[in-house]
Amino acid sequence: MIDWNLGDILDAVEPAMPQDAPALIHGDRIVTWPEMSARSNNIARALRQRGACDGAKVAFYMRNRPEYGELMAACFKGRLTHVNINYRYRAEEVFYIFHDSDSEVIVYSSEFRECIVELKDRLEKVHTFVEIGDPSEIASFASPYETLAGKGDGSALGIERSPDDLLFIYTGGTTGMPKGVMWRHDDMRKAQLDAQKLLGPVPQTLEENVALIEKEGPGKRTLSSCPLMHGTGFITAIGALMSGGAIVTLTAPSFEASELWETVEKHQVESIAIVGDAFAKPMLRALEENPGRWDTRSLVSIISSGVMWSKEIKAGLCKHIPQVVLMDSFGASEGLGFGLSVTTAQGGTNTAKFGIGEFCDVFDENDQKVEPGSGVPGFIARKGAIPLGYYKDPEKSAKTFRTIDGVRYSIPGDWCRVEADGSLTLLGRGSVCINTAGEKVYPEEVEEVLKTHPAIGEALVVGVTDEKWGQAVTAVVHLNHDVPFDEQAVKDHVRDQLAGYKTPKAIYPTEKRLRASNGKADYATAKAIAERLTVAP
Repeated sequence: MIDWNLGDILDAVEPAMPQDAPALIHGDRIVTWPEMSARSNNIARALRQRGACDGAKVAFYMRNRPEYGELMAACFKGRLTHVNINYRYRAEEVFYIFHDSDSEVIVYSSEFRECIVELKDRLEKVHTFVEIGDPSEIASFASPYETLAGKGDGSALGIERSPDDLLFIYTGGTTGMPKGVMWRHDDMRKAQLDAQKLLGPVPQTLEENVALIEKEGPGKRTLSSCPLMHGTGFITAIGALMSGGAIVTLTAPSFEASELWETVEKHQVESIAIVGDAFAKPMLRALEENPGRWDTRSLVSIISSGVMWSKEIKAGLCKHIPQVVLMDSFGASEGLGFGLSVTTAQGGTNTAKFGIGEFCDVFDENDQKVEPGSGVPGFIARKGAIPLGYYKDPEKSAKTFRTIDGVRYSIPGDWCRVEADGSLTLLGRGSVCINTAGEKVYPEEVEEVLKTHPAIGEALVVGVTDEKWGQAVTAVVHLNHDVPFDEQAVKDHVRDQLAGYKTPKAIYPTEKRLRASNGKADYATAKAIAERLTVAP
């Protein structure tokens, strides 16, 4: 297998695509492959002309829209580094990623202009702002996106690229601050192909990649129901483009199951990417409440990544869409292909049960491989095509990307049990990370904000099982009794400083000790209190 570069793949694929083949679909907007090819080439050339040299970081600050896909292609072709910005973040959270990533270019949609204006004077490393929106209303300091996309002959850049070209995926960190996972193009592509091998032959060269498209036609129309700025959405979108497929996105600002099924029918979607039950449950509910309303015969697969997907929901979806294959992919921004479970109308696996990935091992706390059926819990580790580490954070990189017996592994912290048949039963993160509807929330960050409210003396934040969110962010606190406690006021206090999804759904005062004598947080006690009070009438 060759060393891959994502820009080189696009340059090879684009001439082979039919003139009317869609590359980006967003409601009634359809961008064909020839259009995306020309526009992304123009954007890449324009950004390089504006001073974005090889490796320059480009921040993507927008919701799902065709421009996200175009800009991805432009960065891959122009040797520029993708930086994802969570549009749910508040200004200071956004600033942190701009600053930490050393972003030189920020491409944002008009709805986030206010935040950019607020931060602009502090962004000393940024030399180019590009705004997506009405050309007549673009900020004076920004270049109109459409000008960059539409100006030029659309020709390929004709530059030499490297398998070492990078893309970043910012993900939550154990200290509450996001970390930039550094992926080489070659490693990302090989990791994706490793996963695809389970479904059939994969191309070994650019020529084989193109020949496969010419033989079988354009790749799948893949609907990313989750945000493209998430690892799941972004990685799914990369896969769609590399196979000559189409990235399909929804237009509503928040997920609506009815729009998803309407989109599947209208655009003959073949694959859907979701993040666990937070998406799957309303999808199933919509089908049950509207039997026969939508034509889903085009659908081949639904893939979930990021959180566990319950067996009962899978069975319900298979009942309504009998031809569909449901895949639960066990992975992280730090590594792909840890495990996979497959469910069809004929049956499947239990919740949290996976087949171990080809390049994965499970180690106990002493870095010894776990024997199947031993009952010993261990952490899953992936070797081979994995990231370089975290950007500008060698300490955290050394903890997650470790060498065991001379082999370098990615170890995000997921614990599991290896059953006698070699399958994995996922136990969860060894850390106290909360996964709420696919968003990672790290308690320390929320706790620190809670403690800045005058009514709160001490606080621990835990995840409580919730039907809607998967896990509900829940706070257990000690009160400063000289200040009145107003739960809603405290929630508002948090929401003013952090993204809305980080705000506790409930705040429970307690007199019990929340820390051990050595000062360590007693999350087990806090969680027991939260669970007891949550289920209490």
